[in-house]
Amino acid sequence: MKSDVDTYDYVIVGAGSAGCILANRLSSCGKFSVCVLEAGPKDWHPMLYIPAGFIKTLVNPSFNWMYSSEPSAGTNGRPIPAPRGKVLGGSSSINGMGFNRGQKMDFDVWAQKGNPGWSYDDILPYFRRFETYKSHDDQSYRGSKGEMTITDLDWIDPLCEAYIKGAESMGIPRNADYNGKTQEGISYLQRTVRGRFRMSAARAFLNPAKKRSNLRVITNAHVTRITFDGSCATGICYKLGGSNGTERRIQAGKELILAAGAIGSPHLLQISGVGAADHLSKIGCDVRHNLPAVGANLQDHYATRLTYRVHGADTINNRARGLPLFTEIVKYCFGKKSILQLGPTAIFCFLKSNESLTDPDIQINFTPGTHQHGMQSTLEKQAGFTLATWQHRPESFGYVRAKSPNPFQHPEIQPNYLAAETDRRVILSAIKICRRLAQTDALRPFVSEETFPGAACQTDDELLNSAREIGQSIYHLMGTCRMGRREDQSSVVDEKLRVHGIKNLRVIDASIMPTMVSANLNAAAMMIAEKGADMVLGKST
Repeated sequence: MKSDVDTYDYVIVGAGSAGCILANRLSSCGKFSVCVLEAGPKDWHPMLYIPAGFIKTLVNPSFNWMYSSEPSAGTNGRPIPAPRGKVLGGSSSINGMGFNRGQKMDFDVWAQKGNPGWSYDDILPYFRRFETYKSHDDQSYRGSKGEMTITDLDWIDPLCEAYIKGAESMGIPRNADYNGKTQEGISYLQRTVRGRFRMSAARAFLNPAKKRSNLRVITNAHVTRITFDGSCATGICYKLGGSNGTERRIQAGKELILAAGAIGSPHLLQISGVGAADHLSKIGCDVRHNLPAVGANLQDHYATRLTYRVHGADTINNRARGLPLFTEIVKYCFGKKSILQLGPTAIFCFLKSNESLTDPDIQINFTPGTHQHGMQSTLEKQAGFTLATWQHRPESFGYVRAKSPNPFQHPEIQPNYLAAETDRRVILSAIKICRRLAQTDALRPFVSEETFPGAACQTDDELLNSAREIGQSIYHLMGTCRMGRREDQSSVVDEKLRVHGIKNLRVIDASIMPTMVSANLNAAAMMIAEKGADMVLGKST
C-alpha cells in the first residue's frame, strides 16, 4: 500500500538566498533526492526582475511577509516594517541588491567565539565560489566562475560625482573594491544585477537546478510544524494555499534543514516545541526540547536619514513622473541607461565614527532622490538626495517570539533599536558626518536646504530624536538561531549548524550569525549556505 507521505533525503524549508543555494548544491551530484518548500509563489512578476521594481515589491503582500516590529522607545513608539521575501528567491528577490560581504574582523570574531572553521580565511573560498565578478584586475579576493553575477553600478552623474569628490576632500578614500582587501572608503555600489535584470538567488541557483529529476520545488507551501521521533527530526507538515488548505506531510530521510530566515526559522522551531520552555508553555505549545536561545539575540541595522533639496541637477524625483518617466522606460527597454536600473542607493561609504577605531563602524548610503516622509514607496515631487546611515555592529539585542501555536500568526518581533548607549552615540556621530558631507565644497553648490531633520535641529537630543522619529530597518535581521558551543546558553546551533539536542536538524541561514556583520546580509547568507551545503555533504569540517 502506497504511503501518502513523500520522502526525500533532504528537505529544505525556505527558498530564499540560503535555500536556493542549498537546493542547488545538495541535488547537484544526483545521488540524493531534495525537496525545497517555499511559502510564497513563483517569481513570475516583472517587478521582481526590474531593479527599480523593489519600490513596489517591498510593499506587496504577494511577495512579502509584511512583518512589523513592536513599538519601542528607540523608535518613538513606532512599529517598524520588517520586509521579508515570500517568493522564490526570498528576500534576494525584493531587496536593494547591494552586495557587501563585510569586514575580515567580522568573521574572525565568529571563530574566536568558539566556532572553528568560520574565520575570514576559512569562509573566503565560499564567497568566491558562488560569485562572478570581473570588473577589476585583482581577483585574489573575488570569484569568477560562480552563478551569482555581481556588477558595479554604472550610473555616473554630476550629483553622485560631487558627493564622492566631497567625501574625498574629507579624507575618505575612493575604494575600487570594498569586497576586496579592505572595506573602508567610498564607491559606487556592487550589486546582484546582470544586464538589465536583478539576479536573485532563485534566478542564479534554483532555476538552473529545476530540471534535475532529483529536485522538487513546492511553492505556496506554508510549513506548519516539524515532526519528530523522540529527539530526532523526521520531517515537516505543510499546507498549500493558506490556512484552509489540507495539511500534508513530507519525510526527511537524512536531514531537515531550516532556511526560513531570522524570523521564520526560530518561529517554526518554537511552534514545533523547540525553544524556551517557559515561553512555549505560556502560549500553549507542547515543549519538545528546552532551548532558551531560540528567537533570542535578534539584531538589525537601524538607519536614520538626512534629506536635501537640490537645484542644478536632475535626480530620480525629476525623472520618475510624466514624460521623463516614459523616456526612462523606453531607454530601459532598449538597453540604455535608465533610472529603472537603479535600486534604493547608488553609493556606499564605509568609515569610522572616530579615529581611535581600527575598522569602519558606520555606513552611509547616498541616493540621488528622496521619498515622502513615512512612505518609502512614494517619491517626493521636488529634486533631492538622501543620506541614509547606520551603525555596522549594534549592541542592542531583541527577540522573535511566537504568539501562539498558530503557524499563520506572525510572531512578536522586537529588535530594541537604539537601546544600547553605544548605538545612540554612534548614530549621533554618523548624523554629524552626513551633515559635513553635505556641506563640502563639491556638493554645497547643489544643495538648497536640508529638509530633514532640518537646520533647526542642532542639539544632540534633537538629532537623536530625529533618528527615533524617522529611522527604519535596513532589513538585516539576524542572530535568532545563534551559532556557538553547546555549553553556550546563548546559542542554538553548533559550528556545523546542527541544532543542539536534536538529531537530523540544521539551521542554515542568517539566523545563525553569532554577531552582526558590517554589511548588507545577502552576501553572508549565501556564503553560509555554500559552506553549510559542504557540511551536510561531509565536504567541510
